[in-house]
Amino acid sequence: MVAQAARRPNINIFDESRPMWQIMLMFLIPLMISNILQSASQTFTYVFLGRMIGVSALAAVSAVFPVIFLLFSFLIGIASGSTVLIGQAYGAGDHHRVKKVAGTVLGATVLFAIIVGLIGLVFAPMMLAALGTPASILPQADAYTRVIFITFPVIFPYISYTTFLRGTGDAQTPLWFLILSTLLSLFFTPMFIAGWFGLPHCGVLSAAYAGLLSNGISFAALLIYLRTRDHALKFDAEMARDMIFDPKLLWLVLRIGIPTGIGTIMVSLAEIAVISFVNRYGASATAAYGAVNQVVSYVQFPAISVSIAASIFGAQCIGARREDKLGSVVRSAVGLSYAVGGTLILICYLFSTQTLGWFITDAHTLGIAHELLMITLWSYLLFGNSAVISGVVRSSGDVIWPMINGIVAIWGVEVPAAFILMNHFGLPGVWMGYPISYAFVLSAQFCYYEFFWKRKTHERLA
Repeated sequence: MVAQAARRPNINIFDESRPMWQIMLMFLIPLMISNILQSASQTFTYVFLGRMIGVSALAAVSAVFPVIFLLFSFLIGIASGSTVLIGQAYGAGDHHRVKKVAGTVLGATVLFAIIVGLIGLVFAPMMLAALGTPASILPQADAYTRVIFITFPVIFPYISYTTFLRGTGDAQTPLWFLILSTLLSLFFTPMFIAGWFGLPHCGVLSAAYAGLLSNGISFAALLIYLRTRDHALKFDAEMARDMIFDPKLLWLVLRIGIPTGIGTIMVSLAEIAVISFVNRYGASATAAYGAVNQVVSYVQFPAISVSIAASIFGAQCIGARREDKLGSVVRSAVGLSYAVGGTLILICYLFSTQTLGWFITDAHTLGIAHELLMITLWSYLLFGNSAVISGVVRSSGDVIWPMINGIVAIWGVEVPAAFILMNHFGLPGVWMGYPISYAFVLSAQFCYYEFFWKRKTHERLA
């Protein structure tokens, strides 16, 4: 009975007594809180670094942010392949396949994390030099980057596990353990910076050490919790055997996940191009870039949350052969994206100076960050709309066109526009490329969804 209860979804998307937007909101609330907490953890890290050490520490962490974002984005893209398969299997009531998909992806994730971690240790200096990292912060950025790469074999599997749980409609369990990791991070980061309890002052490395400890403890606690609850996704001998992955199943996951991962890599590479543009204007501009990214994440991640919910709901509809519900999934997700995103954007505009002041005390750097935020923030409404459409399309395993549309928007529109406008308007021109690209990708994703995807019949993947 315990195992059956653990397998019961927290959210029943086929509950006819409630409108779809209410059902989706029940799933979204813990998911959005999770993403806000992730942003908050990173935000407070930036606050601690900026205020307890200085702008140089904030700039050092910001300099490597696009590379770390690239790797995490690729992992999340690959994990989206498992989400589609888990969502469809869960919608069909096939719990054995749910666990087999999870084990296969977990094994591949651990291997990927080890390989990437070792590569990062070797090539960190060359990578930072290629980004044009200012010489004044290069030693700190190099040291921070090396420690971050060491943490990947812990953090990557943790991220994958939370993805598996959400694929079954469980957004609450990952939230509780994210709360734990966030609280631990808020304690460990200043502890390492200030050298509490006789510890050495770790400087910019404090953020990396705190992340490793907080995520490692939270991941271990999550695994223990799932085992004590006899959860369908508990880590046991069966899951360990499944980590020696089934080649056919892994290929199916990768066939869905790789195009999504490539799309996210292209976004991340564009961020690397952007940071190389920004670095030309000095350490103050780099620090402003990091602060703006922190504020924007509070708007961007909820938009991504709605997209994830739409993809999971869509996959469960397809798995249960309830395509009649797909239209309400799309309408509900788009409406929630504008409602939640619009509210957050309004708040960020009203309190932009105060919010940016959490990270930056230097008046000149603060002025740069404020101007950049004003230019780009509103356009994340367009980003959220396009993310919902692409999420629903991907729920059927159709990933190629969303990837192509995204790549064209980034490399055919955003980066060229940023470069051209930078030469005319200086640093603000770099940020003007964002709303232009978001408008393009929304148009492209909508056309594919409306005129091609809706006219197809979607079957559960084998």
